[in-house]
Amino acid sequence: MRTLETLSGGEWFATGEWIDVHDPADLRTPVARVPALGAADVTRAYDHAEQGFARWKRTSPFERARIMTDAARLLRERVTRIAEDLSTEMGKTLAEATGEALKAADFLEYYAGVARQGYGTLVHDIRPDTRTHHQREPLGIVLAITPWNDPLITPARKLAPCLAAGNAAVLKPATDTPQAALHLARALHDAGLPAGVLNVVTGRGSEISGALLRDPRPAAVTFTGSNEVGEGLRAALAHTNVRFQGELGGKNATVVLADADLPAAARAVAAAGFAQAGQRCTATSRVIVERPVYEEFTALLLAEAAALRVGPGRDPGTTMGPLASARQRDSVLSDVERAVKQGAAVLTGGDRPADETLGHGCYVNPTVLGEVTPDQDIWREEVFGPVLALRVVDSFEEAVDAVNDSVFGLAAAVFTRDLGAAHRFADEAECGQIAVNTTTSGWDVHHPFGGFRDSGSPFKEQGEEALRFYTRVKTVAIHFGA
Repeated sequence: MRTLETLSGGEWFATGEWIDVHDPADLRTPVARVPALGAADVTRAYDHAEQGFARWKRTSPFERARIMTDAARLLRERVTRIAEDLSTEMGKTLAEATGEALKAADFLEYYAGVARQGYGTLVHDIRPDTRTHHQREPLGIVLAITPWNDPLITPARKLAPCLAAGNAAVLKPATDTPQAALHLARALHDAGLPAGVLNVVTGRGSEISGALLRDPRPAAVTFTGSNEVGEGLRAALAHTNVRFQGELGGKNATVVLADADLPAAARAVAAAGFAQAGQRCTATSRVIVERPVYEEFTALLLAEAAALRVGPGRDPGTTMGPLASARQRDSVLSDVERAVKQGAAVLTGGDRPADETLGHGCYVNPTVLGEVTPDQDIWREEVFGPVLALRVVDSFEEAVDAVNDSVFGLAAAVFTRDLGAAHRFADEAECGQIAVNTTTSGWDVHHPFGGFRDSGSPFKEQGEEALRFYTRVKTVAIHFGA
């Protein structure tokens, strides 16, 4: 078992209290342990961030860019070890973990370039001999709270624009998957990030959330995770001037119209629903199919599900790994059981693998449910596992209504050969991310990303849009006449 330290004030340290990290492929033995920080450690992290911000905001954007570029290079050089640790603590396949590590490097490189760009613009002033401009400035200290499902790419998605804009950060990674965030911190530290600019708080949220949220120094909180926690954070911050960004839940739908390329649609839906064992915020969970092709498409989808190989993420032959924890596995199985009680039919999966070698892991077979109706919980509530719910419709209009029949609004897709239907869908689907004949949009770092309604706050992540959250605008008028 590896023993890891965490970063605060430019120093790596431990407290003597520990949190065990388990491999969801086999829960019997911990694979690592990280420091279990307490409230006093959180206060010191904010002390360090305050000192780090005072220096970082005055650091040349070209120096910021150099550090971030060097950190990206280090992530790429260390990708094999990072991917192994990421797969071990979360369960995703080595291919998925490798892609995540490389994408984290992309985020650092992209925002290194953004850091070099202009940060304001001239605006006209009605007064003579007056030159007016507005400029973007860093906010100060940002608290970033990140989830267990993408434990490297989500911190990178938040920290890269945060640091590029000149802010300091306190990062609270998920308790179940802290190793990936520490790899990111190590790369930035080794690249020369000044002390205190990034501080990583490993610990149990139940023990340190008060210290994280009651401290008056954070200017902003960015969070990715469940709606329950996100709404709690929003309520806790409502009486303050602290800015809040939430990337929350989804119940994402894919529409398959009668004119679609059905084999391509089945492959894409299987990838969107079962990749990372369905534990992605943009994962497809509702599949809406026009009646004339429902039977044919369902058969193709079931064949795709049957072709998946469930197993440990580090096994090169595995195409779908375990869920991230026993808690998550049991929750998904309970959701399927409730769906069946409410009238849904299990077309495949809905259970744990029969293979005894997988008995100590958090596995759920890829699951497809038929006979799903809008009044069933499986249609409305986020499952966050490898479960697809099929529903048949009779028209394009009914399909769009079904997509929008949700409190969420993160991602939706349509498969069709009709260009008019594609454009109509993009206009009428009430989601922040729309895809046509592909799985999802928003994968590239320069694509604005975020949802509508209960899927998140108005602040987008990624691209230049992300800088709106991490900066404030100041307007300056200079009179230069006599």
